[in-house]
Amino acid sequence: MPSKAGQAPPILDFSAFYGNNAAAKQKLVNDVRDCCLHNGFFQITGHSVPLELQGRIMNWNKKFFDLPLEEKVKVGKDTTNTWNRGYEVLRSQILEPGTLPELKEGFYIGDEISTSHPYFINKKLNLGPNIWPNTSTLPDVGDFKATALEYYTKVVALAKDILKVLALTLDQKESWFDDFTDGAVATMRLLHYRTQPPDSPQKLTRGIGAHTDFGTITLLLQDKVAGLQVYDHATKEWLDVKPTTGALVVNLGNLMMRWSNDRYISNLHRVINVSGEERYSIPVFFSGNPDFVVECMPNCRKEGEEAKYKPITVEQAVLGGYADSYGRAEKFKKDAAEAARMSVAVAAPEVKAA
Repeated sequence: MPSKAGQAPPILDFSAFYGNNAAAKQKLVNDVRDCCLHNGFFQITGHSVPLELQGRIMNWNKKFFDLPLEEKVKVGKDTTNTWNRGYEVLRSQILEPGTLPELKEGFYIGDEISTSHPYFINKKLNLGPNIWPNTSTLPDVGDFKATALEYYTKVVALAKDILKVLALTLDQKESWFDDFTDGAVATMRLLHYRTQPPDSPQKLTRGIGAHTDFGTITLLLQDKVAGLQVYDHATKEWLDVKPTTGALVVNLGNLMMRWSNDRYISNLHRVINVSGEERYSIPVFFSGNPDFVVECMPNCRKEGEEAKYKPITVEQAVLGGYADSYGRAEKFKKDAAEAARMSVAVAAPEVKAA
């Protein structure tokens, strides 16, 4: 059932993609198209990521963030490497301008590439080896690495299947995105959201601020605690995306919007955790081949009509999004530190000459 104005993103049975029932598959394509035209969000069940694996990676998500801060920062992405892998401390990002640094901490994981990989050598899209907790000093992390990479691999494969369906929704062959997905980059992010304090300024405090995703599609695994909200432009209200056991939330990113010349929506979403409980989630951001040039699809504009966006590489688009959001947080911290320094200076008593 496709979503309607004022209704949360629907749950679609993706198993039709793998079956032999042509009518069921066409219905799936039609429903996905309706969701993309409305708000770019839907949930899927009947996919290829086992429920048991979802449970294992979510358990490791919680175990990792339960580690003492001094252990987590040993695998910090800003202290151990320059390619965006490892632990990210609380309040590192501001995705929504005008809000406070966000009440989330994260752990970045990607494809397990070596320092001899061309992507690392050429510094493509901040790509490099993953950074893992040391099992000799932290035996409790056990098979964290193996589980994370197993889940990552399964979700990336599913993302490619979803892109086949998206190609059909845009009246292209299933294989239309194959060149784009060859050598594709994806980033998995384990996330832990603290509950917002009751006295926090509601208009400024976010688990994660209102934003659109930088890449092509995102697949999100939620735990049982809600908090994700999607903006409905028709009703001008925020809709809750209720966690559903076994389901993955799928949403379009900015590159898909560029590709479709705004026919499809890369929609605003945010996390506000006022549940009183800790929230955990695991998004996988599928970007694509870093060197692939994204430009308007041939059937997404009328003859003689100009494309709304200039061609751009995947790398340029994604890095631009990162620079903006992390830059806001750094500016906020510097401004706050300067304000504190000035406050101390003003409050200090005058020292008179002897």
